[in-house]
Amino acid sequence: MIHREIRSYEDFLETLLEAGFSMGGGNSEGIYSIINWGWNQSPPYETPITWHTGSWETDPWEWRIRVLDERNDIAYSKLFFKKSGFITKDWAPLFLAVRRNGRTLEEEYRDGLISSPAKRIYETIVEHISLPLHSIKELAGFGKEDKSLFDRSLVELQMKLYVTMCGRKQKRSLKGEEYGWSSTVFCSTETFWGADVFEEAAKIKKEDAIKQITEQILLLNPNADSKKIIKFIKG
Repeated sequence: MIHREIRSYEDFLETLLEAGFSMGGGNSEGIYSIINWGWNQSPPYETPITWHTGSWETDPWEWRIRVLDERNDIAYSKLFFKKSGFITKDWAPLFLAVRRNGRTLEEEYRDGLISSPAKRIYETIVEHISLPLHSIKELAGFGKEDKSLFDRSLVELQMKLYVTMCGRKQKRSLKGEEYGWSSTVFCSTETFWGADVFEEAAKIKKEDAIKQITEQILLLNPNADSKKIIKFIKG
């Protein structure tokens, strides 16, 4: 079992690379989370780790962007139970083998497995390689009244491993000056991971990937519920 007391970003990073994947915050689904308490809960041990302080070193909320800024072997997105999570490059081919199973978005759309709004978002992102959230909405033609539809469709694409977060960017005024809160940037998973990860995924049978991920989950948490494990893996 990989359960360490996390007192710094370095502790978190070391544990994540060993575990291979983790829920983003807390472990409400009973699978596995490196930071196993949420932002509104007290940690189970003494630690300087505190949510939403803005500290690059001790705030888990900042770590989600830090791994994207500093590394190319960790993805962070809405990955599990429509909630945030991390997957390392070593484990990405296995999750791709399960959720994408060698299929393209166009193929899944033709089979009715991808919604039309999700397809529109995906095509907009791919056309521009990467885009901040506010630009995706604008360029894909989503208005304020479409907020719920847009949010659902973007989560759909993340859960199916077609797009992923790849950083953040501030809005710019007509004068070119940055303003307001930073906006999450998205790109396709092909852009994020590169061809080698997808080539590796193509060699893996879906059933074998499920088996291997299940074994790792049970190493991380022997008490994980079997139905939740399958939902965690398949998305």
